[in-house]
Amino acid sequence: MTNIIEVTDLKKHFSSFGIKGRYLVKAVDGISFQVEKGEVFGFLGPNGAGKTTTIRCIMDFIRPTSGSIKIFNKDAHTKSVSLKKKIGYLPGNVQLHDKWTGQDHIDFIESLKGKSKDAKDLIKRFDFDPRRKFKHYSSGNKQKLGLILALMHEPKLLVMDEPTLGLDPILQNEVYEIFDELREKGHTIFVSSHNLPEVEKICDRVGIIKEGKLVGIEKVSSLGEKRLCKIIVRFDAEFKKADFEFDGVERIEELSDGLILTVRGDINPIVEKLAGYKLHDLEISHATLEDVFMEFYKGE
Repeated sequence: MTNIIEVTDLKKHFSSFGIKGRYLVKAVDGISFQVEKGEVFGFLGPNGAGKTTTIRCIMDFIRPTSGSIKIFNKDAHTKSVSLKKKIGYLPGNVQLHDKWTGQDHIDFIESLKGKSKDAKDLIKRFDFDPRRKFKHYSSGNKQKLGLILALMHEPKLLVMDEPTLGLDPILQNEVYEIFDELREKGHTIFVSSHNLPEVEKICDRVGIIKEGKLVGIEKVSSLGEKRLCKIIVRFDAEFKKADFEFDGVERIEELSDGLILTVRGDINPIVEKLAGYKLHDLEISHATLEDVFMEFYKGE
């Protein structure tokens, strides 16, 4: 499989000042990952984890402290200008020219990249009015314009920071459909987000970043097969929490009439223990992306 993005031991450190003087902020601290051709790769983490800093390094808006980034097997810094012609980019907070209309922005991008065959269709799909000035747009319409500018030349690589921020559910689904269309054509999408249901819906793989370090990469398709289960049990009579405190039970949460058990590995011992109780309700589910995410972040 061809790698479209290759990030190797990327570090980005900043100097900052506080009460005790100058100190070093390790925004990104030695992460490595690859994004394959034709996949949607989700980059997941809370605010401040290092997602946006990584994207800015990928786009060569800021320079890494150390490490390397290759896009289409070319150095992301030395070939930055030519690479940007193949990349559609959406920042996390769309800020454009206040006095320009939406159409002015579209015309400007066309002056740089050539006439777009998709701009009019995107305007229609997003129900966007390009005649208004940017400063008069709502946050949702600013996001629509950012998406149109990123998508209008059908880029081989999309780099998107929170792509559906501020959009209603109907328009969110429109974005997902466009992503599916591009993926079917072999295009690649890198999505930074903290929207867990969205990432689970659209991504092939997810990388999880925590305090500047990449702590895991997971295939979304395999999350349901993970040996991590959540069991919600409600009892018709008294029960003992201590009966379920044994190996494999990683977490126990108490309800007024039952328990929520997080179980890693074989669930048969739990089922056998429950057979000795009279139950009102029992629900067993596999790990979701949120469960996996919280496993990486628990204790914070």
